[in-house]
Amino acid sequence: MKQLARLFTLLSLSGLILAALLFWPRLVPAPGPDATPLPPLSGEVERIVIEKSTRRMALIQDGKEVRVYRIALGFAPDGSKEREGDGRTPEGEFRIDRRNDQSAYHLSLGLDYPQPADRARARAGGYSPGGDIMIHGQPNMLPDDTFIATDWTAGCIAISNAEMREIWAATPVGTMVEIRP
Repeated sequence: MKQLARLFTLLSLSGLILAALLFWPRLVPAPGPDATPLPPLSGEVERIVIEKSTRRMALIQDGKEVRVYRIALGFAPDGSKEREGDGRTPEGEFRIDRRNDQSAYHLSLGLDYPQPADRARARAGGYSPGGDIMIHGQPNMLPDDTFIATDWTAGCIAISNAEMREIWAATPVGTMVEIRP
């Protein structure tokens, strides 16, 4: 049953991506070589702060913002994630708990969602809290320099592939991630 639910979620997400590509052609090139290059990050990121309302993600080192990225969220981003399939991005404090360089999206950093309170709420309500919330790049089927400029994920945080490579190199397992409304 769990595999069937995952298959349904994957098919639904594929359909949403296809619909976004066909009906909302808001694909924009990611910042290219004309953009002013920033110096490479040195050392590890200590914290990531995501502000859903402004579609903004900041990397923090030594208490200072060292990078800011535009992001795309779940297809129904208002409010915190409550259940599998609701299209929301969770809010709260999380940690990076896994890294996947074989993701269906260009690299991915997994968050430790659901938390125990999310599992308890879902168990009491008789539904799944969802899971597999990631920070990731664009779908692998798109050109490397493309960014889907609308909320399209199933609840993840999406950035450009170049930005994902930069974050991947500086963000270890255990890094704190704060997701604000």
